[in-house]
Amino acid sequence: MDCTICEIIQALAIFAAVVLLVVALIAHVTAYTMAIIPRQELEKTFLSKQGKKEPFPSIQDQPSRDLSVIVPSYNEELRLPVMMDEALDFLEKRQKKDPSFTYEVIVVDDGSKDKTTEVALKYTERYGDDKVRVLTLVKNRGKGGAVKLGTLSCRGKYILMADADGATKFADIIKVEASLKDLQLQPNEMAISCGSRAHLEKESVAMRSVFRTFLMYGFHFLVWFFCVRGIRDTQCGFKMFTREAALRTFSILHVERWAFDVELLYIAQCLNIPITEVAVNWTEIEGSKLVPFWSWLQMGRDLIFIRLRYLTGAWTLESQKKHD
Repeated sequence: MDCTICEIIQALAIFAAVVLLVVALIAHVTAYTMAIIPRQELEKTFLSKQGKKEPFPSIQDQPSRDLSVIVPSYNEELRLPVMMDEALDFLEKRQKKDPSFTYEVIVVDDGSKDKTTEVALKYTERYGDDKVRVLTLVKNRGKGGAVKLGTLSCRGKYILMADADGATKFADIIKVEASLKDLQLQPNEMAISCGSRAHLEKESVAMRSVFRTFLMYGFHFLVWFFCVRGIRDTQCGFKMFTREAALRTFSILHVERWAFDVELLYIAQCLNIPITEVAVNWTEIEGSKLVPFWSWLQMGRDLIFIRLRYLTGAWTLESQKKHD
């Protein structure tokens, strides 16, 4: 009887090892076959207030603004105005109180099929192209790809990633910014501050179905087990970076879909970039692009592949300047 149990355990161990080897091989091979979408010429320019095409700067340039706000947008013609009105009202009031404060908002239209670009350009007309710029992507890349290209085109000393749905109150930038500056910065001034909804988890669980709760906790476990530890909410779309931290992390980023936040923080932890987490106000807004089951399934696959691709050397922590 004991021998039979031992044989079963051995067989299961061999099977698990074979499965892990196959998954690692698939992750490694597909890392090389993934199509890297080059930046199109049209994506290197923005329309000025006068309607002229002007080239975007590079994140490798010296900063010329205090703050850059990157707003990834896909089919957001209805929700974007609410977020933009709130954000620009806050930023304009801050500038009136402190005339030395400078900012820019870059709306990245991620290949939308609606009038997202047209809606965003109205803010360029109202506030000027020095404050509001629109980066229109030729094809949909995914939220990660949109945030990456927007970040690589910004001028800010500090860079805030903010969702177009306005789920997070923009005024919470004060807490995120203070948390960032409270970090013991390294000589190269790298640091990241993550807005967090973890304090709202009990309330959200009470409103979710058992299946969605299971998916949520399963995702949290995979994030902790494979990639990022010490950060309770990796997916909140309200994160602030110092310019150097953004340059180091986004120039390496591979994932362009929903799991990009996890890879970004994984890279940061591998590079020993200080990361802090601060609670923010958050309200669920109708119209989410995330499909609970399939999106979470895709993210779960990406989490496993992220770790395996770095472990097998398919991806490295070296800059991808040739891809930018």
